[in-house]
Formats: sequence, structure tokens, C-alpha cells
Amino acid sequence: MRVFEAFLSCGSVCTDTRSVTPGSVFFALKGASFNGNSFALQALEAGAAFAVVDEHVGDDERLITVDDVLSALQQCAADYRRYLNIPTVGLTGSNGKTTTKELFLAVLKTKYKVHATKGNFNNHIGVPLTILSAPKETEILIVEMGANHQKEIGQLASIAQPTLGYITNYGKAHLEGFGGVEGIIKGKSELYDYIAQTSKGIALVNVDDAIQLKKSAACRSTTFGKTNAQFTFTLNEQDEFAGIQFSTTTESFRIHSNLSGSFNCTNLAAAVALGLYFDVPAPAIVQALNDYVPAMNRVEWRKTGSNRVLLDAYNANPTSMSLSIENFAKWHQDGWLVLGDMFELGEESAVEHQGIVELVQRTDMEERCILVGKHFGSTTWQGLLFATTDDLATYWKENGAPKDAVILLKGSRGIALELLLPLL
Repeated sequence: MRVFEAFLSCGSVCTDTRSVTPGSVFFALKGASFNGNSFALQALEAGAAFAVVDEHVGDDERLITVDDVLSALQQCAADYRRYLNIPTVGLTGSNGKTTTKELFLAVLKTKYKVHATKGNFNNHIGVPLTILSAPKETEILIVEMGANHQKEIGQLASIAQPTLGYITNYGKAHLEGFGGVEGIIKGKSELYDYIAQTSKGIALVNVDDAIQLKKSAACRSTTFGKTNAQFTFTLNEQDEFAGIQFSTTTESFRIHSNLSGSFNCTNLAAAVALGLYFDVPAPAIVQALNDYVPAMNRVEWRKTGSNRVLLDAYNANPTSMSLSIENFAKWHQDGWLVLGDMFELGEESAVEHQGIVELVQRTDMEERCILVGKHFGSTTWQGLLFATTDDLATYWKENGAPKDAVILLKGSRGIALELLLPLL
């Protein structure tokens, strides 16, 4: 039996014997420290209907042998995407991918049955699993695509086959893998390249981003921006939370979101533009965006026992770090900054971390800033500095943490700044 035929007969897949669901297809993936083939028979015993393997593990007729299990998983997902034959939104970018995906989902689900990437299942394994977990009654699919090197977005696009593509921005993320900023632009733009090659594809383009305009020139597009776009908006800067205003032919609308930072205004505008493209009524769009509450340690306000904390500890790169600091300093000059190292910057790491130090100095928040990590330890910083989050935790336990304060926790996932919350 072919892998795709097996999937259609089952309707679900799994890659871990600890989460086998009865009647599913088990894909025996390999990793640096494991070989799924070794667990294929165990998966069948646990209730899987079939197991896809690329090594001989037995003669059970429920075993489907292929040349490479990962390739088979990806091909099965591509086949299912064609089988569904529904509008598919593909999005990538250096910053704001997951937040934008969640905003897209919030808007579209007010009218359609939508299936979207969960968490950060956005790589060469996560994208296929996202597609294969979509119910057959799905009306619109939203697929987030992450990458840390060139040609990865192109591969993911060939699997997801987006009918609409959106790039949030080109920022300084994964500099090491992409080989610098130009490599990032080239790599992320592979989504527009795919859209341009498909007669049915269209790009959602932010006209305020000159690079996006250039890279999407070969695509059919629907546009948004502050001027000269199909959908135009203005900023609504009444406080620290992102807000925009826009008008339709009959009414004017105002969005005041729960997202901190004016840099999220573009994400809101993209979500409005997408909703209007898919004929979602404007009032429903506004309600969905006003009601959306960030989670997963991404620009998330937390009220602790003694403080108000802006937790943004899921990821960090020079672009997002700078925007977060600038926005926080604008509204909370008497607050505290707790900043952790930024990873995957390669040869640019020293320069970029020094740049953040200098930005903090320009905002006059040096006396209320704490840096965490060995990369920040290599800068000229003269203030409070700790090698690890545990070291800072120990310091606070002995000397006391800030109280009755507003605090930004911003750093890469590996620094795990969220572990400081119980002390705040």
C-alpha cells in the first residue's frame, strides 16, 4: 500500500510511540540520538494501523517500507494538501511569525473552518505534521514556515503549496545559518519565488517595506500599508498597546489590541487585510483582534505577586530586541530591563550584542538593566551582569528582586528567563 493511501484510510499520523492513537500511521523518523525504525513494531502493538519504515524490522504486512521516512512524510503531506484543494496561507519572516499566525487564525475562524500551525511546528517535520493533522472539512489552512538557512522556505512552500504568501519582515534572525542579512532576504523571499511560479498564487505585501515590494514584484499581490495600498491604515498610539484605525467604504474602525508595542501594528494591519481579502466582515475582524490575548511567553503581560512583567522570552534577535527595548523605554522609563543573550548570530554576535548595550545606554536605562549570558559578558557593559539565569535567580534570592515595578524579560529561548517569574 502507498503511504498516502494508508494515510487516507486512517486519517491521522504519529511519530512517537508514546502518543500513538488507534488506527494512525506511524512514521519511523530518525534523529541524532534515536531511530524510529526500532520502535515501529511497538507502534503497531500500541494500535497504529501502519508503520512507515526505511529499514527492515520485520515481515508484518502493516509495515510500509520506503527509501526515506522523512521524505515519505513530506510527500504524504504534499499529496494531502493537493487532496484538500483549499486556500492555504503560508507565512514566514524574521520576527512576528507566530503572533501574526495567531492573529490570522483569530480573524479567519470567525467565518471559516480553519486549521493552523500549532505552537512552533514550522520546520521540515512540523509543516508536514501540521498539514496532515488538518480535518478533511477544513476550509482554510494556515501554515507557518520557519527557517535557519537558505532553500528551506522553498522546500516548505513546495510541501504546503500556499495560495497566499506573506512575509512579516526581514530582520536579523539566524544570521549564522543564512550567512548574513542578504542571505536572510534571499532565504525568506523563497516564499515569494514560489508564489510567482504558481498561476493561482498571490502575495500579501506590506508596501511600507521597500524590500518586500521589490522581492514580490513578480507576484500577483494584494497590498496594505499607510499609503498607496489596497488596504490603508493609520496608527492609533494612545498607549503602549498596539492599535490601528482603518476605514471601509461605509464605516471607520478602531482596533485597540492586547499586544504590547507599536511594532505589532503591522501585524494587526496584515490580519485586517487578510480578513478583508477573504471577505470577513470588518466588525468581526475588529472584535477578533481586540479580543486576542498573547500567550506562549511572547509579548505577554503577566501580573506577578509584586510586579507587572512583560514576558517575551520565547525568542530574540537584534531586530526584535531593539524594538522591544525602544517601546518599553518609551512607556516605562522607570521600569526594569532584564535582557538575555541572542543566539544563532554567528560572526555578528559580538557586534550585535554590543549594539544592544549601546541602545540601552541611549535610553538612559543602564541603572535599571540586567544582562544575562556569556555573549553580553563580552561587551563593554559595566552594569549588573550574570552568566546564567540561575545566577541571577541566586542573586535575587540573596539580595531581593525588584518590587512594585514594571519589568521586561526579553531573551532567546535557551536563556529561559521565564524561570525568574516565581521570584518576581
